Amino acid sequence: MSKRRLLELVEKGLVDGWDDPRMPTISGLRRRGFTPAGIRNFCQRIGVTKYNSVTDMGILEEAVREDLNKSAPRFLGVLRPLKFTITNWPAGKVEMLKALNNPADPEAGHREIPISGEVVIDQDDFMEVPAPKYFRLAPGRTARLRHGYNVTVEEVIKDADGHVIELRGPYDPESRESKPKKGVAVIHWLSAPHAVPAEVRLYDRLLTVPDTSAVPEGTDWTTTLNPDSLEILSGSLVESASVGQKGTFQFERLGYFRLDSKHSQPGKPVLNRTVTLKDTWAAIQAKPG
Repeated sequence: MSKRRLLELVEKGLVDGWDDPRMPTISGLRRRGFTPAGIRNFCQRIGVTKYNSVTDMGILEEAVREDLNKSAPRFLGVLRPLKFTITNWPAGKVEMLKALNNPADPEAGHREIPISGEVVIDQDDFMEVPAPKYFRLAPGRTARLRHGYNVTVEEVIKDADGHVIELRGPYDPESRESKPKKGVAVIHWLSAPHAVPAEVRLYDRLLTVPDTSAVPEGTDWTTTLNPDSLEILSGSLVESASVGQKGTFQFERLGYFRLDSKHSQPGKPVLNRTVTLKDTWAAIQAKPG
């Protein structure tokens, strides 16, 4: 994309300035959480050419993933929380669970995660009527809390509109030291009383086309802006240690994130998703229609 069109996006307020995390600028990449090593890796992969060419954004994202997988610490985050009350958990008990900071780097050590009788899981990890090949939580079904215990759904509580607002069920105190059985999914979670509220911004491709120069003459090129390039989640909960990170880190199962340098305030963290764990855009583009 030309600088003229980037300037048009900024002047029309279609993006959050030159450092908008969706912009192909150094300040935008930095704010989103792309690492210098990842960008250098990308440059080495594509090489130098004498001709104008278009490089798939997925190549840059994969280069950044490769670097972050080796260097980024891991944390737990729940983007769309759903309460789970562990019915047989001892009243008032808080237990500390040990978790690896980075499985790809044994020298990164461990951290401790609190668990209590009230946890939150992601809404995507429960289906009241499970679809085929869905192995996470459902009524009567068991799942393993990452780094923790097996829990089973025995009761589903809904609000007046029929929306699921809480799950209730027991945990297996003997399951912590055993490996999950075949067919038992492992899901992320947080202890509700210990989790920190955060705003999470999920970024995707700014454009729906790979090259705006291909837009026909007389057509408004801004119609190629991706309406789903930014999703803001205001009710997310995250592990407390994650909001103190100065660099990019991973929320397990969710992707890589970084504290926003522009909009975060003390006690009101804003987290930008740097990149997903897999190239979801390629899968979307491959779908027919």
